[in-house]
Amino acid sequence: MKIAIFNENVLGVVKGDRIVDVSNRAGWNTENPHDSFLRLMEDFDEIKERIETDMDACSSFPLSQVELKSPVPGTGKIWAAPVNYRNHQKEMNAMFNNAPRTIEELGLFLKSPDSLSGPSEPIILPFKDRRTDHEAELGYVIGKRAKNIPSSEAKNYIFGYFALMDISIRGNEERTWRKSFDTFTPIGPWIVTVDEIENPNDLAMKLWVNDELRQDGSTKYLIYDCYKCFELANQEMTLKPGDIIATGTPEGVGPIEAGDQVRIEIEQIGSFTVDVKYSDKLVKEYSQTSK
Repeated sequence: MKIAIFNENVLGVVKGDRIVDVSNRAGWNTENPHDSFLRLMEDFDEIKERIETDMDACSSFPLSQVELKSPVPGTGKIWAAPVNYRNHQKEMNAMFNNAPRTIEELGLFLKSPDSLSGPSEPIILPFKDRRTDHEAELGYVIGKRAKNIPSSEAKNYIFGYFALMDISIRGNEERTWRKSFDTFTPIGPWIVTVDEIENPNDLAMKLWVNDELRQDGSTKYLIYDCYKCFELANQEMTLKPGDIIATGTPEGVGPIEAGDQVRIEIEQIGSFTVDVKYSDKLVKEYSQTSK
């Protein structure tokens, strides 16, 4: 099932080029989408059956005429995987003239939950004089509380998958700071529930900036696959429903600038495109200095 949130926090299921409003069938509260989402995951088997039984009686709309929101309406934490593809390690070595360590040595790092944004929101650049890069990734949301759960059982704790961009300012500061600005974790276009993704560790992934294909990879080349990332994130630490894991980016990362459009596409999931803009503060400062 492809689960989306659209317009005024309405719950939808995507069917082809249309989206079906299933809010009533799911007991969804548009005024409190976060708690409603947690209940949806907790009672999903029951709610799914109710939705599928009554879907033909629900209103539907063309996808082209709705505004898609972040399919995860708020998260407690975002665990992200640094350097989780060998070819990305090689390009980082060539780019910065040093050999970066991989996830095997670094583990995971945290991004601010406030960096989360949706597939219809722009990426807002906070600096004009700092290189800011795109990173295409497969992400997923945790559906059940997990602690000390092995990778072999990960599928039972993952609710669903989505495309994710990890936007990154280059520099010497900690990763958490450079990757945690507002809008620096766009996800979407919807959640594809875990039962529809037979093998998340063999999905093609592409990213374009404007018309230029920048990244063309596959999750089959992950150093730590999706399930191993899950195991790493919950060893002696607690994963809670709604937490997000970003699995790392393949080679091909590059800079983005205001005015660009960035499109990500992942096999079996879908695609979305976001604009890149400067923050209002920067635009105001620039207009003042140019007078």
